[in-house]
Amino acid sequence: MNPREPGREKHREPSIALLIDADNSPAGKIDVILAELAKLGVTNIRRAYGNWKKSELKGWEAVLHDYAIRPVQQFDYSKGKNATDMVMAIDAMDLLYTDAPDAFGIVSSDADFTPLVMHLRAKGATVYGFGAKKTPEPFVNACSRFLFLETLGEREEDSGSTSTKAAAAKKPTAVELRRDAKLVSLLRNAVENAAGEDGWAQLGAVGSQIANQASFDPRNHGFKKFGDLLEASQLFELDRRGTHMYVRDKRSSAKGARTARAEE
Repeated sequence: MNPREPGREKHREPSIALLIDADNSPAGKIDVILAELAKLGVTNIRRAYGNWKKSELKGWEAVLHDYAIRPVQQFDYSKGKNATDMVMAIDAMDLLYTDAPDAFGIVSSDADFTPLVMHLRAKGATVYGFGAKKTPEPFVNACSRFLFLETLGEREEDSGSTSTKAAAAKKPTAVELRRDAKLVSLLRNAVENAAGEDGWAQLGAVGSQIANQASFDPRNHGFKKFGDLLEASQLFELDRRGTHMYVRDKRSSAKGARTARAEE
């Protein structure tokens, strides 16, 4: 039986296979990567791929045992290139059809993994991507969710540094957020699609709309919480009703006010 089929046990935590492109990823972020995945399920498969004869991977060697990560050796068959991405792709496909994890964590900034991610998702697996801000958009957008490593775990790093604290505290202004036309369109469309006749939408429903459309995490835009991002953009009204937060596009309220005046 495929573990993702309906007969699968319902009340267990999702299983996650973490595959790391060690040649293109910083070892210093492994703790926050695993902490992030721990919120989503159990990372029972952990593998790091690279040519372990390279001095550049010494940082990874130091953390493999601490985090129970299995190193997978891959020699560079051609000068100037590495074959890590190919081996990772083969292993991911093998895991997909044998262990059948619910999700994959792919740590890399290499766009060559885009076709792999698209195939994994097409077969029903969730894919969490982790990489640098320089990661090409096709790879970022292919993932169910993609987190930039530069923003992940900022609060835990160099906590004694005043400059680091100031940098972490600096958030995009409303003007800066509204300049991102793609972000504004994504947020407004999600609110509109989740809204009732009065224009108000439950925040959780808006988040679900976005998750079904694109790889999105508010931390990539400088905010820990989705509601904080919406509020900072100054494009939406927010209203807490009991335990639920509701959001409405300010254009809807302005339109409603004009309609009411016209009817008077």
